[in-house]
Amino acid sequence: MSTLAFDPAALVGLLDGTSLAGWSRALGQAVMDQGHALKHGHLPGWENAVTALPAVPDATLTISEGAVQVCGSFSEAQCQLIRQSLTSLMPWRKGPYAFADLAVDSEWRSDWKWDRIAPFLQSLDGRIVLDVGCGNGYHLWRMRQAGARQVLGIDPSLLYLKQFEAIQHFARDEAVQFLPLPMAALPADMHIFDTVFSMGVLYHRRDPLEHLVQLHRSMRPGGELVLETLVIPDEGNCSLKIDGRYANMRNIYELPSVRRLEQWVGESGFSDCRTVSVETTSRREQRRTDWMPSHSLDQALDKSDPSRTIEGFARPMRAVVLASMRQ
Repeated sequence: MSTLAFDPAALVGLLDGTSLAGWSRALGQAVMDQGHALKHGHLPGWENAVTALPAVPDATLTISEGAVQVCGSFSEAQCQLIRQSLTSLMPWRKGPYAFADLAVDSEWRSDWKWDRIAPFLQSLDGRIVLDVGCGNGYHLWRMRQAGARQVLGIDPSLLYLKQFEAIQHFARDEAVQFLPLPMAALPADMHIFDTVFSMGVLYHRRDPLEHLVQLHRSMRPGGELVLETLVIPDEGNCSLKIDGRYANMRNIYELPSVRRLEQWVGESGFSDCRTVSVETTSRREQRRTDWMPSHSLDQALDKSDPSRTIEGFARPMRAVVLASMRQ
């Protein structure tokens, strides 16, 4: 079992001169305090995959047809090295990404989620943004491309960290950072972020209100919360407690109706709460691909009634709620 090599002093240097500089030491210590969570048996292979990526001095990042695309002068040999490294970092659940002519077709069309949310957001131009449970960082690049001044993603997955590092190898953008942390480990009462995203996290928390309060404590007064989570198709003020699996996932605890979700957000100290999107997840948005060949949504649905999960629940439906931190 190998341990992630993390240098808190390097983080201080990276954040020096940024809006997060005053928190760099506390953030670094928070990572060091993760202990066993920084260990993984596959970590050496993932680190070797990132190290093996070729240097492409003219590489730039752009968004093309929803994909985060790395452009540059790639030789055929470099393209082969990139393919080998990215294959070693499978499965790719969030994306899509593209490297020259190589398309990384991820399990999730994360661009579809962004397209649903983006029209309703306050402008990200010049903002300091936190993305909680950021996956491999796909949305971090979309936030940066939308004008964010500083973007911090946190997620405890070391594979996601290494996938992010593979993109950052080419992007070389110090305004976009990823720390291997859960929300509960973030320093309390930062009150610094202008926009906080929590997408696909709330249903993994045993105490959803505690998570919402943690989000609230990270934001500056007047900041915007962007919350995306699973909900149940019920117009009442209710929730469904999950004992066992939901859509083949083990760590799902409670799914609210939209009304209950809005109530939770209000009880956590937010105002101006509004639901801007409710969508049933389709097999086109989440599916098996060559880059994520294991079970996906299709295998989680009842074959005789795809409106239900294999456990008999309503199939996954996701809501997006926006709210403000009271001034």
